[in-house]
Amino acid sequence: MAIDKNILTVETGSDGIAIITIDNKNESTNLFSFDFISSYIEAANELVNNPAVKGVIVQSAKSMFMAGADLKQLEKPITDKEEFLNNSLQMHKSFREIEKAGKPFVACIDGHALGGGLELAMICHHRISTNNPKTKIGFPEIKVGLFPGGGGTLKAPYLMGIQNGLMAVLQGTNHTPAKALKANLINEVVETTEDLIPAAKKWIAENPKPVQPWDNKKYKIPGGGLMSPAGAQVMMGGIGNLRKLTHGNYPAATNAMTVIYKGLQVPFDRALEIEARYFTDTITSKEAKNMIRTGFMGIGAAKKGIARPKGVEPYPIKKLGVLGAGMMGAGIAYVSAYAGMEVVLKDVTIEGAQKGKDYSTGIVNKRVERKKMEQDFGDALLARIHPTTDPAAMDGCDMVIEAVFENLDLKATVTKETEAVLGADKIYASNTSTIPITMLAKASDRPENFIGIHFFSPVDKMPLVEIIVGEKTNDRAIAAAIDYVMAIRKIPIVVNDSRGFYTSRCFGTFTSEGLFLLDEGVPAAMIENVAKTKGMPVGPLAVSDEVSLTLGLHVMESNPDLEKSPEMSRNYKITKMLVEEHGRKGKKAGAGFYEYGGKKKLWPKLAEIFKSDVETLDKEIVAKRILHRQALEAFRCLDEGVLHSVVDGDIGSVTGWGFPIYTGGALSYIDFVGGAAFIADCDEFKEKFGPRWDVPQSLRDLVAAGKSIHDFEVKSKAEAMPA
Repeated sequence: MAIDKNILTVETGSDGIAIITIDNKNESTNLFSFDFISSYIEAANELVNNPAVKGVIVQSAKSMFMAGADLKQLEKPITDKEEFLNNSLQMHKSFREIEKAGKPFVACIDGHALGGGLELAMICHHRISTNNPKTKIGFPEIKVGLFPGGGGTLKAPYLMGIQNGLMAVLQGTNHTPAKALKANLINEVVETTEDLIPAAKKWIAENPKPVQPWDNKKYKIPGGGLMSPAGAQVMMGGIGNLRKLTHGNYPAATNAMTVIYKGLQVPFDRALEIEARYFTDTITSKEAKNMIRTGFMGIGAAKKGIARPKGVEPYPIKKLGVLGAGMMGAGIAYVSAYAGMEVVLKDVTIEGAQKGKDYSTGIVNKRVERKKMEQDFGDALLARIHPTTDPAAMDGCDMVIEAVFENLDLKATVTKETEAVLGADKIYASNTSTIPITMLAKASDRPENFIGIHFFSPVDKMPLVEIIVGEKTNDRAIAAAIDYVMAIRKIPIVVNDSRGFYTSRCFGTFTSEGLFLLDEGVPAAMIENVAKTKGMPVGPLAVSDEVSLTLGLHVMESNPDLEKSPEMSRNYKITKMLVEEHGRKGKKAGAGFYEYGGKKKLWPKLAEIFKSDVETLDKEIVAKRILHRQALEAFRCLDEGVLHSVVDGDIGSVTGWGFPIYTGGALSYIDFVGGAAFIADCDEFKEKFGPRWDVPQSLRDLVAAGKSIHDFEVKSKAEAMPA
């Protein structure tokens, strides 16, 4: 085993202090990869065994200390689970030999130290960071279905106390250097980069024979160990809260809790063996693979603009026009001004336009008050938003986004009005959530520059933006839309035109299936609770209230296929009854499926209108109907060429309407439950509940061939749709 100088270098000074500098030449950042681990162990062992070396400093040549594990390696299938476990055990053994060698190691942290990077720093006896409030120090592994597997899961409670250690591991909390110091994650903070090495050398000189806290028999875990009353109480409460929050859907969280519980009861080296075994079980779980593939790889590539047409010049946006200053338009104005764009916010009255700007003022004031934004930045942001009623104000805009009410005639009017003053080569976008872009583009004199840019509410919080390509939309418009979405730091996916596109179409099946379950006799509370236990952020009835039942009615009424679709007609009749006969319009009106007068609660009269039927009270069937229905519609979008890829569908479902990430997304969910089982369930549901459960032949063929959903060959929309 040799040191790879493309990963790290070693230099020993005349004072006997060696410096290991991590600088991965093949990556933009340093990663806790298999090759790094091998090189680091080799370098550290050589220095430990060199009597001329008095101490070792570990630093980074890059802008961050280390970003964490190389997830490209961990995403790959692990064919030999036992071999992976043995390698993990050997890694722990080698790191422990470095820790116990009696030679001081100091980590000099300048920039982020995350995941494996923080675990590397914890192998060192002393950790020093520069005092940069933008530096993040923490364990984010739980967010990709993992937990710290390099000793960090055990070391966190030793250093921080059981409660804070659990929070650090199970919540993936990031700390600034100042907070990390207070939490005992690091030992020292210095002001500048230049102060790091002198501080490290000083500590080495004063501590020639260091001992790690977990090897010090006199050391006491902050707040008490597991056997103390306080420690036992924290663990008991933590187990209950974990079950409440995850419902057993996330093995990483359950396994991390188990590691801490078991590990704090045995000697540290035995505890590391426990950590290695549970980490191996976690990394080989389908949940971890799904979360890495979709939550990290897929979203990461989308954020970098993987869908952007090649060879198209960048389309910078300095001035943006927004038509409509309602909730969506106001949110679009805020995120665009935040990104540094000048924003012209137009509404039919100046009071309406100003109210739209006031939305941004409210966000800025709140963020400044919470010290999450500087006042000068907030003032400059607000100064970039210009309320108006004048269509001519759109002159000079690089892009205009229309966010007016979902009415075809109204949208056509503002399109013509705006194009009269907008530069002929500029991009015009609609934020419509349901009306086909090709249909809207008929009002445009330049349909090649017309595109859909569909935001989700609230715009300032929701990460996804769905870009919809009309029949005549060209690559330049697609590239411009992606450039804009990247500029405002959102996640773009590109889909082809369809009524409801991808997200609204699939999201609609979530709410409609919830309504049908209610109509068939499943109690409202059961529907909502089952949806949440399976990982949906809220139940289908609650989210219908959020969107508003009246808006749902309007969308269905505007669909020319309303009477042709038994499913939509049924949805429409039930919703219309609730709105017109009972005045249940949704959350904004204070009355929907829930009551909002005080504490939010389900409307009691639902039980009178929709009589419970004991035949329907099977929570597994309810759960399958809620999730299978969304996945089936997602596959139809793939089969019809609305989606460009499985990954786009997964990203859109997870970030757009909250499909559970542990499944990988609405399409990966089919693999998650098993293709054959999924089809069998849908066939059974078709017989019982109707044609909406019909499975496309292409999915049957894929499963019969023993292939994964990720093997599906996506056709263009023209190829997919029958002539």
